[in-house]
Amino acid sequence: MSALDTVKDYLMDAPHPLIGAETIQILLVREILDYTVLRTEETRDLNVAQTPLSMDKVEPVRRVAFLATKQKSAESRELEHMLRSARRSAGMEPVECYLKGNLCMECPRCGLFGGVNTASGQAVRANIKHRIEYSTAFSLVPFEEIESSTTFNAINDRDQTTGQALGQRNAVVPATLFPSVVTLKSATERELVLTLKTLLSCKSYGAESRVGGDVRNHIVGIVAGWEEIVTALELSLELYTRQDGLAREDVKTLLDDKYLPLAANRNRVKVLEPGEVEALVSECAGRDLDADFVEAAYRDIADYRTEQTSG
Repeated sequence: MSALDTVKDYLMDAPHPLIGAETIQILLVREILDYTVLRTEETRDLNVAQTPLSMDKVEPVRRVAFLATKQKSAESRELEHMLRSARRSAGMEPVECYLKGNLCMECPRCGLFGGVNTASGQAVRANIKHRIEYSTAFSLVPFEEIESSTTFNAINDRDQTTGQALGQRNAVVPATLFPSVVTLKSATERELVLTLKTLLSCKSYGAESRVGGDVRNHIVGIVAGWEEIVTALELSLELYTRQDGLAREDVKTLLDDKYLPLAANRNRVKVLEPGEVEALVSECAGRDLDADFVEAAYRDIADYRTEQTSG
């Protein structure tokens, strides 16, 4: 029996332009392992948001915000790199697809993350709607406990003296935790495999990843249903009060006791047991991206496009 059978009722045989309610949420904790700059390009300040301290303590605090766009862009590129290497390893011709001006609209990355044809001088092709969703993740603890500011200077190569300070680098310190949720809508088994592989392999995030930004993603829960069951902010607020309760057993108990009763279609919700999560993640990580898998994944998107343009 495949570990993927635990969520087979929420997976599609093939991707389709018209999606249903089938939803799989991957709950993870993003662990910062080096100084990581989580900011927008217009300012050198860290992105912050004001939230309650926890579910039972409503006083407002500032938290560092790991913007959804920052998570998505890193993981979209990671999947692109993985597919490129998989095609090369399988002896297949390369596909020219890259952000952000030349999306091929024909690969599994475009099929999952969506895309718009923006190439000038070409006939307009139908857009692809995304079927993977991200939301902003909020630091488990307040901003003041995890922010670091470092002033950096220029070094004179001739006499090795420091000159005038060039600027200040604001970063999140190592060991900071960001509870996060990645949601799949009407995804296929192959897309779930690729998503989990991407989350496990993506290690570099932030605005200055050439000198930091190391992150490890720990998958702490998987829940399937006909709707989104929990959000990243709720996860952070819940886990703040139980910072020693980040194990999969604790996450399952939280979902069963509090968020399952809130679902509109609770009889359609399946919260995976900790052992089922471990088995599913292990099976997906162990799945080889061989020629058969890669060809099938690309064929899925080719069939999707045919269905889209003929509809």
